[in-house]
Amino acid sequence: MTDESVTSTPAAPTVPASPEPPTPTSQLNPAPNPAQRRLLRAGAATVAAALVGVVIGVGIIKTQYDDPAPAAAAGPTGAPAPTATPTPFGAKSNGSHFGSLRDLLLPVPAGYAPGPDEGGYGNDTELGAGQLTDEMDAELQQIPKDKRDKLRSYWQGLHVKGTGVRTYRNEDNNLVIGLRLRQFNQQEVQRINEYTAVFTGDTGIFRSGPQVPGHPEAHCYLMPAPPSAPIDYLECSAAEGDLLVVMSAEGVAPLPKDRIVALFTMQLDRLASPGASV
Repeated sequence: MTDESVTSTPAAPTVPASPEPPTPTSQLNPAPNPAQRRLLRAGAATVAAALVGVVIGVGIIKTQYDDPAPAAAAGPTGAPAPTATPTPFGAKSNGSHFGSLRDLLLPVPAGYAPGPDEGGYGNDTELGAGQLTDEMDAELQQIPKDKRDKLRSYWQGLHVKGTGVRTYRNEDNNLVIGLRLRQFNQQEVQRINEYTAVFTGDTGIFRSGPQVPGHPEAHCYLMPAPPSAPIDYLECSAAEGDLLVVMSAEGVAPLPKDRIVALFTMQLDRLASPGASV
């Protein structure tokens, strides 16, 4: 990582010069089951996370939903047990979001089921600022102290609030989608999203992806792959106020791009409307 990664104009500090090579086709089943293996991790394809380096996409800590409380036994009068009041979530008029990131993430829609674990830490995750800081500090021990101090200063300026992750798989079990919400300083969210669009469009490494109707700030790109590759990988990124939204899709080629974009649009629409929801 170079010193430029901590200036006001982000560079690509940890993005490799070329993407991680895809898995040889000889090692892939002609009809692979993405839901039974981890989402493909191609370094250059996760540009949006890499641009923040270790400060945002360091790691995911499993935080499962609490198990539902057992229903209280009915008393002599048979009164029903009280139910918890839903916590509101949504967007303010200035673009900042409130509420749990797991509530802001798109619920599993019709035609999909919960996906595989993301990195072995579960498929429905929220990581708070304190946990992210601890993860970052651990990773920073691996780099020289001068760069470590600058990265830590950059991290503090991001005002990171948290990261949320949810994965989905389709009913045919041949497509896995991961959605990630990274909440931090709005100006940096916008800057990183814009840089990602330039990087993925100008380097010649990536294939052009589909448009996202109604969301000009969103952009999609595909990993390089030979025409005969049985697996393909698409990633989309967008800035919604203080949320950097990143979607990864992996499945049997050719990917159903219209369905993938439709799901990404649903996620962005959920974040874009000011107001509170429960």
